[in-house]
Amino acid sequence: MMRTSNPALKEAFSAVMPISTEKGMTIQGTVNKSLFLVVLAFIAAMGTWVSPAAAKVLIWPALIIGIIVALVTVFKKEWAPICAPIYAVVEGVVLGAVSVVFEAMYPGIVFQAVLLTFGTLFCMLAAYKTGLIRATEKFKLGVIAATGAVAMVYIIMMIASFFGANIAVLYSSSPAGIIFSVVIVIIAALNLVLDFDFIEKGAGMGAPKYMEWYAGFSLLVTLVWLYLEVLRLLAKSKNR
Repeated sequence: MMRTSNPALKEAFSAVMPISTEKGMTIQGTVNKSLFLVVLAFIAAMGTWVSPAAAKVLIWPALIIGIIVALVTVFKKEWAPICAPIYAVVEGVVLGAVSVVFEAMYPGIVFQAVLLTFGTLFCMLAAYKTGLIRATEKFKLGVIAATGAVAMVYIIMMIASFFGANIAVLYSSSPAGIIFSVVIVIIAALNLVLDFDFIEKGAGMGAPKYMEWYAGFSLLVTLVWLYLEVLRLLAKSKNR
């Protein structure tokens, strides 16, 4: 069974029966739909970028809608052709609003974060295609375990915040805080490798056509996570 640490991709193809590759999922089709979703998110982000006032009003509704749509997409994969574009738009609104805040504090940081995010994407794709990084079972299990550990830390941090506490070292721009952010960025980047491998295998087994949209949605989830973590890392480094 194929595995990935991206929760939106994990075991997704195991629930669908292989069909003819002519009518099923293809790598090119997935690339096209992924690009379409990224462009949608970018346009939505630019909309909130040029209107900071609207960003303050829209960020929380967009965040809630994004979580709901993401969960629906995970459990109803056949709805991905409709849900994925919706997710891209609302997540773009969230990213635009967050970017406005960071840009106000650290001018130029957003452009740097965008470059680093897509630079990482292409580097990881090149490493995967050339065989420099191989998605072996041990590699997959390691990344899955690391991603799970990060998720647990996030949950603990969120619960602690409800009681007025926080893990200061993880938020700070101290060496420990920066190292923590670097580790998370690396883990997010490695998730891309697993996703590439998973998509390639899904196309090879002829998964249903709608899985192209689902795979595009899943890659967008990873890219959003990577961008936010890069943004956080750059902010910490600038604080020093």
